[in-house]
Amino acid sequence: MAEKPYSGTADDYSRYGGASTQVAHCGVDDPYMSKPAPLGVQDGSSSEPVAPWWNPHKWSLRTKLIAGAVIVAAIIGAIVGAVEGTRANRYPDYSRLDYRLLDTYSGTTFLDKFNYFSDADPTNGFVQYVDRITAGKLNLTYATESSVVLRVDTSTESARNGRRSVRLESKNAYDTGLFIFDILHTPYGCGTWPALWLSDTYNWPLNGEIDVVEANNGGTEGNAVTLHTTPGCNMSAKRKQTGHALYQQCDNSTHGNAGCGVQGPPATYGPEFNDNGGGVYALELRTAGIRVWFFPRGSVPNDVSDNIPDPSTWGTALADFPNTNCDITSHFSNQSIIANIDLCGQLGAQPQFYTHLYNCPGTCSSFVARNPARLTEAYWEFKSFKVYQAQ
Repeated sequence: MAEKPYSGTADDYSRYGGASTQVAHCGVDDPYMSKPAPLGVQDGSSSEPVAPWWNPHKWSLRTKLIAGAVIVAAIIGAIVGAVEGTRANRYPDYSRLDYRLLDTYSGTTFLDKFNYFSDADPTNGFVQYVDRITAGKLNLTYATESSVVLRVDTSTESARNGRRSVRLESKNAYDTGLFIFDILHTPYGCGTWPALWLSDTYNWPLNGEIDVVEANNGGTEGNAVTLHTTPGCNMSAKRKQTGHALYQQCDNSTHGNAGCGVQGPPATYGPEFNDNGGGVYALELRTAGIRVWFFPRGSVPNDVSDNIPDPSTWGTALADFPNTNCDITSHFSNQSIIANIDLCGQLGAQPQFYTHLYNCPGTCSSFVARNPARLTEAYWEFKSFKVYQAQ
């Protein structure tokens, strides 16, 4: 979800072999040396046997050179194959870590732990992000003991200069951790581009971005978990995940800053997610890699509910970004938790999504400006966020 333009769409080894040696035969019988002819054999005839084809003693120099080249090539092939095989099977050590609760975002104090971003939208959305006072007056953010809501303004009939919405950024930032996001409702509707993500927006893309939950418009395609980085981070490596990998290059300067994403099934976002009562997303950010799990409501592990989370018991993640070809520590740091609902922008307004995939009418900006009643599902509802640190 970063300040990023979206648009649509991976070693070289060489070794050399050694040379063979020959040892002279001295003072021993050689079956291929000339011997006296046996009785009954006329002078001029020879009893010397013909050397078999596989014996190199009778090979010409050319034949020996060809054979040597073949042997060297075979050795190189075996070495390269072994190296590439080992490389392809490299996988980080995701051994168990002992996590302890550090921060809790919940209840009526939830909003106190966030700053309200109210500058112009860096992604050129048809949106006006408002401060906390304005958000309160318009009822765009509110918190109770059980949940907190972030929503788009539906009270303004004609929003000619962009519809009002909210973008929250946590006051605390993290280099590593286990983040548990309990979500009750995800925003959807034509023109929407919501996201729950981590980043250092003042040092983007230097300190990286992790899109934990992101979708657009109708949201029926499911959630896309995505990383955005500076050069030197790619996912062309062994991975263990249930989601479908998209681009492998995480570098923001490639593929129109599409990042390296993993697509989840429809139940991971939107109407199907909401109808199921929501669910829990768990993000693990550590030196070994970045992993994201999704647990539907009713399938949340007991250790999560009991505040003693143990990812080593959760099985295969939805998305896996190992450190094999990406130094996680140097690409991700000082990460704030960000939740927002953008409108249109560089992703939501793209014809491939807005028009062709979701069949939304007219242009994105005109629809958002004139149809507040069609944006009643454009809200986040969170039960809690919890951040754990390894001991």
